[in-house]
Amino acid sequence: MNVLLRKSISITASAVIAALSVGSAHGQTAKVAAEKTQFDDILSPEFAGGKNKAFKPKNWLEIEAKIKVSLSPEPLSKTCEKLTIKWYVAVKNPEKSGTMLLLTRDVQHVNLPLNEDIYCSIYLSPASILRLTGSSVGGKGVVEYVGYEVLINGEKVAQETNKGQPGWWNAASNKISRSESVPLLNKTETPFSSMWWDRYAEVSAERR
Repeated sequence: MNVLLRKSISITASAVIAALSVGSAHGQTAKVAAEKTQFDDILSPEFAGGKNKAFKPKNWLEIEAKIKVSLSPEPLSKTCEKLTIKWYVAVKNPEKSGTMLLLTRDVQHVNLPLNEDIYCSIYLSPASILRLTGSSVGGKGVVEYVGYEVLINGEKVAQETNKGQPGWWNAASNKISRSESVPLLNKTETPFSSMWWDRYAEVSAERR
C-alpha cells in the first residue's frame, strides 16, 4: 500500500488543526483534520423513571477531540467504516510530587460520517478522580497533558495534543510512567452513553 504522508497545519483563533493523509486498502486517500483536545468537569446525569433514589451527583472528567474525516474518492455511503483513537492522558502522580502517570486507552469507532465535525471522547470516573486528587469535586486540575492519535487501517493519519508537541507520549522521561491504576472509559461505559448521540462518533461494540 502506497502511503501518502502530508501534514497541513492551519492556525485559527480557536485551535490548531493538524491533518495527515494515507492511502487506504481500497485505493482511497484518507484525510483527518484533528483539533486540540478540550476537557471539562461534568456532573453525573439524573434520569427520571422507576423508583427515584436520593444521591448527590459527582463530577466526571470528560475529554473530547473534534475531528473531520474525508475520503477520496468518496464512497457512495459517505461514511468511514472504521477508525481508532489512541488516547494518552498524563495526570499528576498523587504519591510522588513532580511526576506524572500516563493513562492510555484505544477506542475503535465505526460508521463515521464524512466531511462533518464529529467528536470522540474519553472519561475519568468520580472514583478515579477521588483516587488521583483526594477530592470528588473535580478533575481538571489533575490533568497535565492530553494527546491522541487517529488510525485508519492501522496507519496513523493524525495526532494532536492540548499542549507541547504531538508525540510527547513516546518520549523517554523519568518524570512520567505508564499506569493502569485508574481506567480511562469510553462513552458507552459511562452514564452519558445515550446522551448527545449525534455529536459523538459511534463506539464499536466489538472492540472498545
